[in-house]
Order: sequence, then C-alpha cells, then structure tokens
Amino acid sequence: MHFFNNDCRMTGENVNYGTPINPQKPSNIPGGSSSGSAVAVAAELVDFAIGTDIIGCIRMPASFCGVLGYRPSHGLVSTTGVLPNSQSLDTVGWFARDPSVLRSVGHVLLQLKTLEPKRMRRFIVADDLFQLPKVPKQKMVYAVSKVTEKLSGYQTPSHMNFGQYIASKVPCLKVFREESINQQNGISTLKALSSAMFLLQRYEFKINHEEWIKSVKPKFGPDVSDCVQAAITSKTDSIKNLYKVRMEMRAALQSLLKDDGILVIPTVADPPPKLCLKKGLAAEFHDRVYALLSIATMSGCCQVTIPLGKHDDSPISVSFIASHGTDNFLLDTVVDIYSSLLEEVNIASNSSPFPDIDGNMEASELLKEKGNAAYKGKQWNKAVTYYTEAIKLNETNATYYSNRAAAYLELGWSVSCACDWFFFFHLLLKAFSLNESPFNSFQQAEKDCTEAIFLDKKNIKAYLRRGTARESLLFYKEALQDFKHALVLEPQNKVSNMAEKRLRKLIS
Repeated sequence: MHFFNNDCRMTGENVNYGTPINPQKPSNIPGGSSSGSAVAVAAELVDFAIGTDIIGCIRMPASFCGVLGYRPSHGLVSTTGVLPNSQSLDTVGWFARDPSVLRSVGHVLLQLKTLEPKRMRRFIVADDLFQLPKVPKQKMVYAVSKVTEKLSGYQTPSHMNFGQYIASKVPCLKVFREESINQQNGISTLKALSSAMFLLQRYEFKINHEEWIKSVKPKFGPDVSDCVQAAITSKTDSIKNLYKVRMEMRAALQSLLKDDGILVIPTVADPPPKLCLKKGLAAEFHDRVYALLSIATMSGCCQVTIPLGKHDDSPISVSFIASHGTDNFLLDTVVDIYSSLLEEVNIASNSSPFPDIDGNMEASELLKEKGNAAYKGKQWNKAVTYYTEAIKLNETNATYYSNRAAAYLELGWSVSCACDWFFFFHLLLKAFSLNESPFNSFQQAEKDCTEAIFLDKKNIKAYLRRGTARESLLFYKEALQDFKHALVLEPQNKVSNMAEKRLRKLIS
C-alpha cells in the first residue's frame, strides 16, 4: 500500500507512529516515503528491503541514508497488490548495501537472465546538473572518471548540457515552461519537467482516489491533507501534453543512451535537512531535488543511487540512469564498478586537492584531458605530447603512462598499415634490432605500461596494452602472461580471452 507523496512523506517523517532514525545522521530526515526500508538496510537490520518509488521515494532515502537504491524501468516489476498512486509513474524498487545483493533482488523481481554478454559502456556526465548540488562536482564525478580509466570495457566519459538537450528533444515541455515562467522567472527546463510530473501524478491520483476520499472523508495530518486536497481539487487542461512529455522523454533518453550509455547525475541537490515535523521543506529544496528526480520518473528509465561517502559529515551519492528495459545492464555495471569506485573515493578523500573538472583542475589533469581529446580526434602525436607534459608534472599517475601507451600503439599501427611491406619484414627488422618506427612506438608503449603497472598493479588497461605491444613486437609468451593477468583481474574480459586463445595457437 502506498500513500500520497508530499513534503511530509518525502522527508520520511511520521507524526503518528514516529520517524525512522537515519543511521547516517540521526538528527536529520531519512528521506521518504520509503524511509523505513532505507533505514532498515542502512542500520544493517536486513540485507535488502523493498519500497515504492513514484517521484523519488526510493532514490532520495537511499541517498540520505547512504545505501544503494534502485528504481527499475517503469512497468517491468509487477505492482499487483500495491495501491496505485499514479500508475504512469508507480514502480516497486529496492535497497541494499551490497551491489551483488542489489542485482540478485533485481534478477528475481525483474525475472532477468543470470548472464548477459558484456558490452562496452559509455558514461555521459550531465555537467549542468552537477551545478545544482552544494557538493563540489569533482568530488562526485572525479571518482567515476578515474575508474573508467582503469577498468576495461569503459569509454572515457563524455560531457553534455542535459537541460539543453531535453529542451530540444521534448518540445511538449514548452507548454509547462511558459506556464511556469509566468509564475517564476528563470525557470529551467527540468523545473518544467518536474511541474509536468506533479500535474500528472495529481491527475491520476484524483482519478484513483477522489470518490473514496469524498465518501469516507479520512483524517490526515495537516501537510498530507493539504496535498490530498490539492490533488482532488486540481484541474489540468493539458492532459494530452502530460502524456506526450512522458513519451518524448522516453524517446529522448533512448536516443541519447541507446543500450550502452549511462547518464551520470547527482541523486539529490542538498544534504538531508534537519528533522522538523511541524515545518515543510523550503521551496528551493523542493524545486532542486525534483528537477533531478523527475528525469527517470518521467522517462520511465531505470536509475540506481550509489553512495559516495560523505561531504561535510552528510551522505552524498551519484546516480546512474540507463535506457528503459536495460536493467540487467545497469545492475551489472554497478557490480562491476562499485568496489573500484569506493576505492577511488577513499583515495581521493585522503589526498588533496581534488582536480576541478570544470576548468580549475591541476595542470597535469588538464593536460591529460587535452591528450584524451587529441586521442579521440586520432591526433596520436599530439596526444603523446600532452600525456608527456602531464607526466612531467606528475610522475606517479599510472593513467598518464597507460594513456600515452595507447597513443603510442596507435602510432605504431598507423605507420605499419601505411607500409605494404611491414608484415613481410617484421621478423627481419626485429632480428636486426632496428630502432625504427613502428617498433619504437611499440617499445615505448611497452615501457609506459610497465611503469603504469608498477604504479598501479590493478590497472587492467595497462596489462592489456602491454600485452598488445608485446604481441606487436612478437614477444608472444610475454604478451600471453599480460593477458592472463588481465583475466585474473577481470575474468569476463573479452579482449583478454580472445588474445589468450590467439597467442596459444601462435606459441603451440
């Protein structure tokens, strides 16, 4: 059974039966409305707990209580036995502390296959949305960027202005934006989206419960009563546009993410407020948090909340959103990345300062980003130059060496492909130990990877790249050892598996 969502329920407070105590911040709200489930998991009373998420009732308490929270793709988990609030938005979600438990619960509720072929993952960081939280952007995004550099199967994160993208792809939002602007100047696209979300929820709540409320006249607390009455007395002239916004949001996210993309956003914009049963939440808090929560709610996409420790003694989190129906992919990603993500958060928390990804970053990080851009543009020499300058400023960063190795490998291949005689003379050139390109590039790539592995023995990409460099230099046995090591670190790695089989044939 689920009650109407409102400020009281979104805080997780309960004037009648008492408020569940947030284990992370006992004097602050746990978030709601699924506060009891979130608190039970955070307090380690249970391994997982189920709740409902309509407009953020799983994701917000997960963030405030420092646990994993999952809102599945709309319509994929049965809501049989759940009192409907707004059937276009209602979902049954769950909480857990362990990502493997989170995935196991998902496999049961979503009836997923236990194994799915691993595919490349694209992280897309919504830069404009990270301007909303009071937590520095780099504290949430930096760890994600570092993990994708170390793990295989991840592209370098791209960045975008999500609000502008939605404004161009969801034309029906113009109606709600213009209506909102008449009330509040400077309203954002996502504020218009959250307005549409609330209008849709109220419309469907009214259809579901108006007759019962008018006939039974149940007694509610002051805040709940106000919200229920607002829904029952609401009049919406643009019902068709509400459903069109929902359809356009689904299509916009599908076009952006496809089946391999993951949108990275902050879960909430503010830390959990102090407990205050008599007062509602500030309008600013309300607007900021629902601008973020409305994205998955109105698109029907799946979203996972991932805790990232604390900032100023309050829990913080980041959220990953994937296309509707790609729940298995998203749950697998959490399991794959979670331990490395926490490791990067701990490393970064014990060092200072964080690089500022917005442009005030350390010079070495800025040079690395320039190198990444040059690499994407297939300007291999330019990429090598940028990575080299980054290494001069920071000789202890394994990623700089590994990235430069990737550029050297591309340089070697570009030269070899341009020469028809390359493969014919490959053995001969090696025998005479000629220090000519492309061999010099492959040798430098091997050297850089060796340095990267010395600095970070868990850098899978460095093992893969050194194995590739050694194979190009015809050091098959040494290359095989590198690919084997990569498989130990990541048993399902396709590149390592294929390379190992290929090299075994060459050696035998």
